[in-house]
Amino acid sequence: MGTGKSSVGRLVADMLRFDYLDTDDLIEKLAGKSIARLFEEDGEPAFRKREREVIEALRKRQGAVIATGGGAGANEANLTSLKQHALVVCLWASPQIIWNRVRNQTHRPLLRGADPEEKIRELLALREPFYREADVLLNTEVRSPKEVAQHVVHEFHYATRSR
Repeated sequence: MGTGKSSVGRLVADMLRFDYLDTDDLIEKLAGKSIARLFEEDGEPAFRKREREVIEALRKRQGAVIATGGGAGANEANLTSLKQHALVVCLWASPQIIWNRVRNQTHRPLLRGADPEEKIRELLALREPFYREADVLLNTEVRSPKEVAQHVVHEFHYATRSR
């Protein structure tokens, strides 16, 4: 969250002439409710189950940029599935930068506690070992979304030539 996945993902999709798919959007369609409502009514385990189903359903999808939520890549099964058919890119920023970017957003169910910035630190610490398994790890703190997207496209072309 707050690293630019949506804006960068859309730019990369445009540059590659691919479809842009956001797993959160697909989960909302599948569930018939917002992510925030899904968390509120059914809990995080129900959300993670649907997230896993969506990622598995996208396994054979070609010509698409798939943007996942931060917890998706922190699930070993999701990460393994994605790495089998996709270049996995992790966009990274510090907890302070992320908090500054998302502090005015109300649709972040994981940040509804007393100390959201601390929650970001905790989530990043838990997820970091998984994030480090990405094919490409990019810090987005000082790069514009366009610069990050160009870097991702370069890495994609390099990876597809190397296969």
